[in-house]
Amino acid sequence: MRRSGAAAMVSHYYFYLFIIALAFQRLFELKKSKKNQTLLLKKGGREHGAGHFPSMVLLHSTWLIAMPLEVFLLSRPLYPAMAIFFGCTFFLGQILRVLAIRALKDRWTTRIITVPGLPPVTSGVFRYFRHPNYLGVVLEIVSAPLIHTAWITATMFSLLNLWLLKVRIKHEEQALTLDNDYRAVFDVKKSRILS
Repeated sequence: MRRSGAAAMVSHYYFYLFIIALAFQRLFELKKSKKNQTLLLKKGGREHGAGHFPSMVLLHSTWLIAMPLEVFLLSRPLYPAMAIFFGCTFFLGQILRVLAIRALKDRWTTRIITVPGLPPVTSGVFRYFRHPNYLGVVLEIVSAPLIHTAWITATMFSLLNLWLLKVRIKHEEQALTLDNDYRAVFDVKKSRILS
């Protein structure tokens, strides 16, 4: 059932708070990533595929702006059943990302940085997926806007994100193979999420 008037204003308000909280989460993660990046570089780490990183930052930043703009400018309604479904999908994406960050520990960064000679991480969620963090991001990018029926944002940014992830995963797997014997470990795994 479509809401109007005061109920619509309240749903918009809570959606905007959700986006603000998400933005703060991303900023916290960037700070953690920067700290890990510094540690990895001190251990002899090296960065790979840096050329696509500004595009990733732009995509994620504009996604955070596009969601509330679409809801506000196009008066997108909130349908409770749809909001619950996509809220749960978003939460699943969050779980996958948190599990990936926990498994990678101080090796997790938003950039592709490898330390030659270190074995690839195969514990935790990496026992089941090659790229749990990216699968989580895919779920988040499509589901967060759809919580408040911002379908244009969900569609456009999902397509852009899939294109960008294809580029990133190629660079990441090449770097991990070169420095960390990635293919020898993960070629036996059949699960190839987004690669």
